[in-house]
Amino acid sequence: MKPLHQIIKRPLVTEKSSLAKELGLVVTFEVPLGANKIEIKQAVEKAFNVKVKNVNTALFAGKKKRVGRNFGKRPNWKKAFVTLQEGSDIDFFGV
Repeated sequence: MKPLHQIIKRPLVTEKSSLAKELGLVVTFEVPLGANKIEIKQAVEKAFNVKVKNVNTALFAGKKKRVGRNFGKRPNWKKAFVTLQEGSDIDFFGV
C-alpha cells in the first residue's frame, strides 16, 4: 500500500460537502487519479481511526483556461465520497 499522504491529498470542505457530512456521514477527499476504492478505504480508516462503510469515486476533467492569447488546461482530478459507519466522525477543525 502507498503511504497515506500519497492517497489522501486533501479534504474537500465546501458548503455542499459540509451539508452531506451533517446529513449522511459522507466526507469528501481529493485523491490521485490512480487510487482505487480499496486503497482509499484503508487510508481513511488508518489516518482518522474510523470505520468506513462505502467509498464512491468521481473523475473530473480539468477546465480549459486562457491567459492572454495562450490556452492551457488544468489537470484532471478525482474525488472520493467516503461514507462512514454510524458512530464514526471526522472533525477537520477540532472545534
